[in-house]
This record gives sequence, C-alpha cells and structure tokens, in this order.
Amino acid sequence: MVRAYVGLGANLGDAKAAVERAIEALDALPQTRVAARSSMYRSAPFEATGPDFFNAVAALETDLEPIALLAELQRLELQAGRERPYRNAPRTLDLDLLLHGAAVLDSPILTLPHPRMLQRAFVLLPLAEIAPDLVTPQQIAAVAGQAIERI
Repeated sequence: MVRAYVGLGANLGDAKAAVERAIEALDALPQTRVAARSSMYRSAPFEATGPDFFNAVAALETDLEPIALLAELQRLELQAGRERPYRNAPRTLDLDLLLHGAAVLDSPILTLPHPRMLQRAFVLLPLAEIAPDLVTPQQIAAVAGQAIERI
C-alpha cells in the first residue's frame, strides 16, 4: 500500500455535500481506503471564477498505481457532473492527485508531485492538518495572502 494525497474541491451546486460524497466515494475505490481527511475549508476562487470553493484533502492508502488512481478520480468527477468548458471553470467536483508515495512523474496526463500545490492555500492548509511533516511553515507563509477559512 502507498500513501497518496488527493485534493478535493467544488464550487457549483451543493459544493460542500459534493466534497463530502467524494470522500466517501474515495473510500469505496478498489484497493483503496481513506486513511485520514482534513477539515472542510472555504476559499475564494484562486486563478478561477465563480462562487467560493469548499475544499479538503484526503490521505489514501492504495494499491492503485498513479495513472490508475488518476483514472478513478476522473471517473468520480464525471459521475459528479464535472464539465471542462475552459481552464479553471467553476466545477461540481475537482479531484487532484497531489502526491502518490515518493513517485515523481512528468507525463502528458499526470505530473507528480502536483506542480501547483505549493502555490495554493486551499491545498497546503488542509494537507498540513493531516500530514504536517509534508508542509513547512515557509510554504504556509507563502500563501498567507489567499482568502481561506476552516469551517
């Protein structure tokens, strides 16, 4: 089993409920279980438009390889009605594979670690809550100006 971290977010419809349902769906994935989950956070759109987002991070224990896990995450997004009309469009559900063990990948479909995770308070704060050894105080300080609250 490998420890993987998934960032969850939504800002359309009942976004908070969508994130909660997605955490349950992650726990039901094959060869996977949710080992930890952060609190829920509310954040202003960052490099995006639309209403505020509800965000969380889940730690998974999984036997799925990174690409297979990504495919499952994308399947869950589609089931939640995710559409991609343009980059950073508002969304019913967004699931980002942040880390997959010590994997380092740079492929057309997946980059690990997630290339923008260190620029986003809505990733770093919930990640620091469940995996404080993965986030430094300097990284938190670098995103301190972003509007986010734990709810």
